[in-house]
Amino acid sequence: MRKDVRILLVGEPKVGKTSLIMSLVSEEFPDEVPPRAEEITIPADVTPERVPTHIVDYSEAEQSDEQLYQEITKANVICIVYSVNNKKSIEKVTSHWIPLINERTDKDSRVPLILVGNKSDLVEHSSMETILPIMNQYSEIETCVECSAKNLKNISELFYYAQKAVLHPTGPLYSPEEKEMKPSCIKALTRIFKISDLDNDGILNDNELNFFQRTCFNIPLAPQALEDVKNVVRKNMTDGVKDNGLTLKGFLFLHTLFIQRGRHETTWTVLRRFGYDDDLELTQEYLFPLFKIPPDCTTELNHNAYLFLQSVFDKHDKDRDCALSPDELKDLFKVFPYMPWGPDVNNTVCTNEQGWITYQGYLSQWTLTTYLDVQRCLEYLGYLGYSIIQEQESQAAAITVTRNKRIDLQKKQTQRSVFRCNVLGARGCGKSGFLQAFLGRNLVRQKRIREDHKSYYAISTTYVYGQEKYLLLHEVLPDVEFLSEADLACDVVCLVYDISNPRSFEYCAKVYKKHFMDSKTPCVIIAAKSDLHEARQYYSLSPLDFCRKHKLHPPQLFTCNTTEAPSKDLYTKLTTMAMYPHAKLRCMCGCNRCTYCICHNLLNSELVRSVKAKFSSAVLNRHMTQADLKNSTFWLRASVGATVFAVLGFAMYKALLKQR
Repeated sequence: MRKDVRILLVGEPKVGKTSLIMSLVSEEFPDEVPPRAEEITIPADVTPERVPTHIVDYSEAEQSDEQLYQEITKANVICIVYSVNNKKSIEKVTSHWIPLINERTDKDSRVPLILVGNKSDLVEHSSMETILPIMNQYSEIETCVECSAKNLKNISELFYYAQKAVLHPTGPLYSPEEKEMKPSCIKALTRIFKISDLDNDGILNDNELNFFQRTCFNIPLAPQALEDVKNVVRKNMTDGVKDNGLTLKGFLFLHTLFIQRGRHETTWTVLRRFGYDDDLELTQEYLFPLFKIPPDCTTELNHNAYLFLQSVFDKHDKDRDCALSPDELKDLFKVFPYMPWGPDVNNTVCTNEQGWITYQGYLSQWTLTTYLDVQRCLEYLGYLGYSIIQEQESQAAAITVTRNKRIDLQKKQTQRSVFRCNVLGARGCGKSGFLQAFLGRNLVRQKRIREDHKSYYAISTTYVYGQEKYLLLHEVLPDVEFLSEADLACDVVCLVYDISNPRSFEYCAKVYKKHFMDSKTPCVIIAAKSDLHEARQYYSLSPLDFCRKHKLHPPQLFTCNTTEAPSKDLYTKLTTMAMYPHAKLRCMCGCNRCTYCICHNLLNSELVRSVKAKFSSAVLNRHMTQADLKNSTFWLRASVGATVFAVLGFAMYKALLKQR
């Protein structure tokens, strides 16, 4: 809604423009009327719409044509005043004033006009018969008011209608010639209906109508009032009410009725509550609420946002197959002005065998958008009506800003749920296959992907110590010299080489030494296409020796040429490394695997911790370096011993209690 309203009064001399303004201000007819009233401002708290209103008078005797043109340009609404007992002043409305105003205003955004018939106290008849044809001829005329400055008839109403013409204009909503709502208004109200139809059955039931009423007008409808509304629709159209609920046709009919009966403010209240401006476009303030992200922080959806998105998914998954078919996805995005997801999304997230986005894939794509482009995420949530359905001030309430990554590193713990892994490697080394394998696609399924539908991102969930986390893989273009900060900024790095290509590993070595050797970002070497014959790499060090020299994990063998979906173990390791970048690289057992193998988990189990609590660290370390550590039966003996120790301790504790 506008911050203020500017009303300009024009008309022939002596029609009573100044008298109308002075009667409004003093609430009595002035004994002496000056040639022109000074501009007055009515404070917001004394106007019905709670908007400051500026009233400007025009005097032909005191002002030039140029000053008049400037005032016309600045005005939000213009009142053309005529005298009901002066036919010449009525004729001037069409012969002079309306053409003059239209010449000075843009055709596509004409200023609304109000025809004001003053001095009604001097005649016994109405001028409406003469004025109605004029109103029908000019669509920019909002209404006509007959009033009297002398006996204060309709003075307050005049300025209320003028204010209303600005704040609740008819023009964008309704075409008087066609006697129906304009397409842009129908489109906006259709989106509002779809958002309010919480179960997506095409009907607003009583609960949904009450939620809509409370959302827009802050008061629910009484049961009888609900029935009265539906009865009005039933009487006027056959398909406006279905299963005792309001259909889209019935919803649009009600708003047409409001407009035709002069209750534009009802429709405008609804439109503005759902984010629309005077041109029936969603406002920038609604779509892009203020949102600041400190450096080295990331953005994630919070729990309430995921619940909302889950409800949107369930609402459109009509066949309950936990996937969105193309038609279901199209229906979901009908509240958008464009289709936000292209075919590349199907190769960014998990899909079912038919290529339809699954529930997990749907949430993953929202997570990806939030992480990479939070402003776009806010825009999308705005289209879906998040702030309205969740009753929040804006969709910014859906976003969590994680704390600075440096603090996570210092504290060696994180609350983040999304971790980024940049995947680098020479052309043809298998980076794309590595990304698609994360989504459960083997080589056979990957060959079906069209080149123009390819995605450089893949995102899905992994589980680290029982916690669900998102791992975001980003394939970086292979250019060692021109890697940007965005290409390097991540939580973990994958350097991929083709095991069968002797020149493939050299790229990984160069990238690591130039960008990551002195970095705190964990790095993993991936030996891709491990199902093929291994070729000797044309590099001074073998991949294994290179990893040993730089204290990296041994190269991780990987292939997506499998009959079933590729294993996710490697991706779980990557997520774990991203979460705990300070973790040791080698196991204490000396098995030469990474720190996240079974030995690491056993060393951190409750049983071993209880044993460690009873023995000094020196004794424990000495025992662990012995041959028993490599023997699998050691862990069985340790477990049994710890259990026996616990049982004996409990027995001794009970015996002591009995002695007391």
